[in-house]
Amino acid sequence: MTHLSVKALRHYHDVGLLEPAEIDPASGYRFYEPSQVPIAQVIRRFRDLGMPLDEIKEVLQAPDVSTRNQVMVAHLQRMESQLAETQSVVASLRSLLERPPAPIAVEHRSVGQVRALAISEHVSMLDLDTWWDGAFRELDAALAAAAMPPAGPRAALYSAEYFEFEAGGEVVAYIPITGDVSSGGRTRMLEIPPAELAVAVHKGGFADLDQTYGALGTYVAEREIGVDGPIREHYLVTAFDTDEESRHVTEVCWPVFQTTPSS
Repeated sequence: MTHLSVKALRHYHDVGLLEPAEIDPASGYRFYEPSQVPIAQVIRRFRDLGMPLDEIKEVLQAPDVSTRNQVMVAHLQRMESQLAETQSVVASLRSLLERPPAPIAVEHRSVGQVRALAISEHVSMLDLDTWWDGAFRELDAALAAAAMPPAGPRAALYSAEYFEFEAGGEVVAYIPITGDVSSGGRTRMLEIPPAELAVAVHKGGFADLDQTYGALGTYVAEREIGVDGPIREHYLVTAFDTDEESRHVTEVCWPVFQTTPSS
């Protein structure tokens, strides 16, 4: 009647999602009333949509329609976001399969030491998006509280370990400033060291950022100019500035030992 297996019904009972109307004390068999069929069907449909069991419980136990709808709308918004991300990845994959990589422009740049307000932590690739957003929001809030304007775009340093190991490595999110800001929470003052960099500009969202990394890394490897040191990313236009990913601009900066391309 519900298209739910016995195993599923047992599980939903165990987690308190769908209580049987009666349990035989001798056999342990669970019995349900016909009136519970629509509830079971609702649960199955929500599971088909990927809704977690605790959220389904919130929907079923909501005290009113407004509360129930809030939980449902929040899940639908997450699904829409996941769909948009999937569509972006599919478009990127088609581009990789159907068209050769576009030539990349590389600028050689020498940058001096930068004074910055920073947050430095060990981060894994799986957690980067959430960490990145939270770190820069915290840095922005600290600068706003100190009435300190930024002296450059948001930026980050990525250690070699971050790329090499599944568990990740150190990532430093920072915003250049000219003065001093009192440390608080995770923030602290930091001197970003000078560097010689090969720089490529990435336009668009982070889903395709690996293509710019690949092209820039190939450029550096072919010329044998790479040196040890963290990769830098400069965030010229981000989601903090516009929701249109096509307008996002990121500079990927690879450490090198010369500022003039070899002939």
